[in-house]
Amino acid sequence: MEHTASALPQPATSYTRVRGDGSAYLVGSRCTQCGAKFLGERGNCGHCGARDALESYELASRGRLYNYTIVNRSYPGITVPFVSAVVDLEDGTSIKGNLIGVEPVAEAIPFGMPVRVVFRPAETANAEARGFVAHFFEPA
Repeated sequence: MEHTASALPQPATSYTRVRGDGSAYLVGSRCTQCGAKFLGERGNCGHCGARDALESYELASRGRLYNYTIVNRSYPGITVPFVSAVVDLEDGTSIKGNLIGVEPVAEAIPFGMPVRVVFRPAETANAEARGFVAHFFEPA
């Protein structure tokens, strides 16, 4: 499906980018001085303090589940229960997002499980987020 510039989904976060073909990816910053990696674009390194030494890069699309919480209560419009997860990506960056495609019970969610980053309409998690695209994790 081809999108026109005005019909492209809008990124749900400041670190989500949408290409002209409608595909999405996550962007991070890498310090050219010490190699530290961060989610999103930054001007200064939080590890070594270097200024104007960070370059943008596309984050890895695979990783492993580091930690999670099963959320049973949330704001109106948010579908519960859902699994809020922290994932260590293959490139060394850690990010948070919702884990989908698994039953929200502890027995179904092993720590260290391989996952991949996927992009879905944001209303997957929030009924009021129509027109936005968000990242999620699913078992790899």
